[in-house]
Amino acid sequence: MTYDWLAALAYVAVLVALTIAGRKLVFSIPVMEEMRIANRDVDKTKMSKESFRAGMKSSENIGKYTNLGFYLTILPFTVSFDSRPLWQHLVEIIAILAIFDFMYYWTHRSLFHGQILRKVHSLHHQARQPTWADSLYVHPLETFIGLSLFLLSMPIVALIEGAPLHAGSAAIATLIFTQLNTVNHVFTKLPEDNWFFRTVDYITGVHHAHHVDMNQGNYATLTMFYDKLFGTFEEPVKREAA
Repeated sequence: MTYDWLAALAYVAVLVALTIAGRKLVFSIPVMEEMRIANRDVDKTKMSKESFRAGMKSSENIGKYTNLGFYLTILPFTVSFDSRPLWQHLVEIIAILAIFDFMYYWTHRSLFHGQILRKVHSLHHQARQPTWADSLYVHPLETFIGLSLFLLSMPIVALIEGAPLHAGSAAIATLIFTQLNTVNHVFTKLPEDNWFFRTVDYITGVHHAHHVDMNQGNYATLTMFYDKLFGTFEEPVKREAA
C-alpha cells in the first residue's frame, strides 16, 4: 500500500469545500435559516453556562486530535486518485456508512446504554429536547469512540475492496456522516409540502425520540435500518418548540 499524502490532502479539501458550499445552499432557503436562528436562540442560554462550554470544548478538542492522528497515519494509505466507474463510487459511499452505522448501533446499544459506559453517555442525554449545540455536548471518551468507529470504517471498506478508496468517495461519505450527526440533534418544525422538509423533520424526530430518556431505542445514527431490523425502532417525536 502507498502513502498517498496528496490524495489525503484532496480528501480534506473536498470535504471542506462541500461543507461550506452545502451550508450556504441549505441556509439560503428561508425556512432553513429560520430554523437555524431558532436553535441559536436556545443555544445561547446553554452556552452561557461555563460547564456546557467546557464540555463542548473538550469534545471538540478530542475530535480534532482524533481526526489529525487518523489523517496523518491511516488516511493516506486508505485513499487514492485511481479512477473507477460511478457505480463503484456509490458502493464505496454506501459501504462506509452502512458499516459504520452497524458498528455504532451495537456500540451505542450495548455500551452507551448498557452498564459499561452508561454514565459516560448520560452527559449527552441531559438534553431531553436537543438543539444544535447538543450535538457537540458529548463526553470526550464518547466522542473518541464514535468518531473512531467512523474513521475505521474507511480502511475496513478499502481492505474489503483490496484497494484504496477514491478520495472523493471517502470525502462525500464523511460529509454525510458529519452533517447527519449534527442535523439529527437540531430542532426542526418545517412545512410538510415537499419531500426535503419532510425528510429533515423525520431525521430529527427519530433522534428526538431517542433523547426522551435513556430507555428508548433508535440507537443508529445515520438511518433507522438497523433499529427496524433488530426491533428497537421508536416512532419520531414531533416538537412544538426548541
